[in-house]
Amino acid sequence: MSISHGIKTLGIIGAGQMGTLFGQFAQIRLSVKLSSTREIYDRSSEQISKGLSLMDKLLAKDVAKGKIQEGDARQARERVSVVDQVVGVQALRDVDMVIEAVSENLQVKQRIFSELAAETKPDAILATNTSSISITKIAASAVPQGESAASALGKKSAGRVVGKLYARPNKWSGLHFFNPVPVMVRLYFANVGRGLTRARAFAVACDKEVTVSKDVPGFVSNALLMPFINEAIMWLEKGVATRDDIDKTLRLGMNHPMGPLQLGIIGLDTCLAIQQTLYAGTGDSKYRPSVLLERMVDAGWLGRKNGKGFYDYDD
Repeated sequence: MSISHGIKTLGIIGAGQMGTLFGQFAQIRLSVKLSSTREIYDRSSEQISKGLSLMDKLLAKDVAKGKIQEGDARQARERVSVVDQVVGVQALRDVDMVIEAVSENLQVKQRIFSELAAETKPDAILATNTSSISITKIAASAVPQGESAASALGKKSAGRVVGKLYARPNKWSGLHFFNPVPVMVRLYFANVGRGLTRARAFAVACDKEVTVSKDVPGFVSNALLMPFINEAIMWLEKGVATRDDIDKTLRLGMNHPMGPLQLGIIGLDTCLAIQQTLYAGTGDSKYRPSVLLERMVDAGWLGRKNGKGFYDYDD
């Protein structure tokens, strides 16, 4: 039996690459099906400006390619509002779903979800787009300060996050959209419970294919993808093959759409942060970041997001 997700308003925390792509994707995908509005929040006014500029650029590109009409793009853009930084997450009190898309930093995410737990309405879905951090660790931040996780209130609060184990299984979930969001057709969920059911219905309404993973470091995609990218960087570092030959081998030999070093579109700083999280969470040496990856990030060569990585990006 079909279950309505009931999502008409969507809040997005983080106006970086992924947050902005959520906003742009939601404008087009949700405008007709859900008549949604979008509210975007980021603590950095500069990041907000960059994010909205990218959103406008992406919409203009879709219009130029004939994917959408100019009027539709204009209306979609008008449905996006920016949350006042002074008001902060309190402005998201009435949204039906919040997607957090900030950097892969546990402390930052825990602070955000602690605030969301206190401010949002009880039936809102709160989702993190983390690609490597334990959903359980993030969920623990919902327990009110001074309360034991074993207390009735602690269990009730944590139940909003870890639905299978505790009392209120209809609020929290972990989900991960793949970058670039408007192009990739798949996303996966971590965690289980009725919250997953609503979130899955939302994803299907957005024309996405859904897979589910247990709450383990890196889940499925990054537990497999990051060692692959890291090993390619190590091969380059050791001089086993050139950048172009490494990528060509995977493109032609394995039929990959792009080589591992071209995956700098993710952001080399993001790749490093994920590798560090996986290494710290598992202690497995296969997740230890390569020296070259660390040096690239130290030098500020982050990939497409700032124009320089293993490749030079003009746009």
